[in-house]
Amino acid sequence: MEKIVEQGLLYDFYGELLTPHQKQIYESVVYHDMSLGEIAEDMGISRQGVFDLMKRCDKTLLGYEEKLHLIEKFRKVKATVREIEKQTTQEEIRKLADQILEEL
Repeated sequence: MEKIVEQGLLYDFYGELLTPHQKQIYESVVYHDMSLGEIAEDMGISRQGVFDLMKRCDKTLLGYEEKLHLIEKFRKVKATVREIEKQTTQEEIRKLADQILEEL
């Protein structure tokens, strides 16, 4: 389950950088929960071809995250916002808001 969530995040942030063919297959696996065999049959390619393409896409998307750190920044900002929700004083909220702005 955790792998699917991570793949979904990677795709949400960097999916537009994939080719239309890669996007179609990646979405079929991650969002539509289709098996490699089902995708291979629908696309007219081998199951191994689907598997290889998924591995390449995962590697590509992880490479983007290693370079750009958008998901890491998103998670930090999200945690800070949750912290803001717990604060009661204006000073504490302002300090956390400044942290968010630094991240951006």
